[in-house]
Amino acid sequence: MIDTLPQLADVVLQDGSGTAAIPPNAAAALAVGLAAFGSGYAERGIGSAAVGAVAEDEDLFVTGLIFTVLPETLVILALVTFFLV
Repeated sequence: MIDTLPQLADVVLQDGSGTAAIPPNAAAALAVGLAAFGSGYAERGIGSAAVGAVAEDEDLFVTGLIFTVLPETLVILALVTFFLV
């Protein structure tokens, strides 16, 4: 089974002509989209916890804001990668 994984990867990632099935720009755009989706998924829990913490103690506003913005750096790094490709 492990010996067939390289052939399977070739079939999935190539269209048979030796070129990649997904052009580099499309793959980079897909990476940015998935990074944004993952960031939004992470922020849903962080945002609700931050709002709850700020409701309990207003001194935690800055900490909650930092934790809420932290996943967005993933999208920024994905955009930098997109422009490098």
